[in-house]
Amino acid sequence: MKTIFRLALPALCLMLTTMPARADTPDPELANRFARLALDCVQREYPNKIAHVLQSADDARAPSELTPVFYGCYDWHSAVHGHWLLVRLLRLMPDGEFAAEAEAALAHNFTPDRVAGEVAYFAGDGRASFERPYGLAWLLQLMSELREWDDPRAREWAETLAPLEAVVADRYRAWLPNLAYPIRIGTHNQSAFGLALALDWTRTTGDAELEQLITSKVLEFHLEDTACPLGYEPSGEDFLSPCLYEADLMRRVLPGAVFSAWLSDFLPGIPEDGTGDWLEPGVVLDASDGKLVHLDGVNLSRAWNLEAIAGALPVGDPRIASLQAAADIHRETGLASVTDEHYEGGHWLGSFATYLVTGRGLDVPQATED
Repeated sequence: MKTIFRLALPALCLMLTTMPARADTPDPELANRFARLALDCVQREYPNKIAHVLQSADDARAPSELTPVFYGCYDWHSAVHGHWLLVRLLRLMPDGEFAAEAEAALAHNFTPDRVAGEVAYFAGDGRASFERPYGLAWLLQLMSELREWDDPRAREWAETLAPLEAVVADRYRAWLPNLAYPIRIGTHNQSAFGLALALDWTRTTGDAELEQLITSKVLEFHLEDTACPLGYEPSGEDFLSPCLYEADLMRRVLPGAVFSAWLSDFLPGIPEDGTGDWLEPGVVLDASDGKLVHLDGVNLSRAWNLEAIAGALPVGDPRIASLQAAADIHRETGLASVTDEHYEGGHWLGSFATYLVTGRGLDVPQATED
């Protein structure tokens, strides 16, 4: 595969294009349901699971004292993407039923003093790997949303959060040169997810240096990958697909024709007959179990991966119909699971659902050939 890329590169002018989103504005009923899930948790401090290293007794403090912006939704990363959910829906549906309450919650939490507290927390001893890469990626996704939104509120909030944004970007700069191998798992530490959202942020903000660092690392890790064992997925606690997220990442850095060839080697079993049952959704037998309910998330993230992979292939590619058919099955299954019945899933699944139904994964720059 590396040979293919080297042969193709001289003939290609690598540019960035934005894929057309499937839908920008979700159904109002869905949007209200997802917004309510976030509003019910972004300022709900307990229950709370903190990934926190105690250096002394002084570090034994409440979550809202440790991380004054992102203290709700059970854990830091869920609080971050809960805030992203509200920004995303407020941007797309400024007159939505939830809009006033969402704006008030965001304005309450996005203040200079609170952000200074977050920055101070990151600077503490023993926190170099805090929320790396999953929570860090969602923070950059939040910042991408704010910086793309032409609205005075978004500009104010982005400026307020900028010091934390700078810290998070620097964490990527420090981490990637020392990351010798990709992290091929289906939970928070997966590197493909963390690199995909960070790469999107670099292109939104024009951070060419970090973009090049990420792109180089992605090609180093994945250009020669073949025969990903998709049949082994999902594992019992996955909420991300290792195989599909790698492909979703690679479509961001390879132009269409090269990506198509790479995908043929990487996932050779994609049907060409338009069927969708070649990839079965994950099954959750106990939605009150915080680990087992991850499988509801894998259905949602698989759906957006499959749509994005299909959208990155050249028009007429015989695999597109089967990719979209499998995406539709996972979409239907995943969205049915997004409820407030159990906080174990309710505090985070709305963000995954919002990413899917608003076409956020499709609305990002990707490589193309001129």
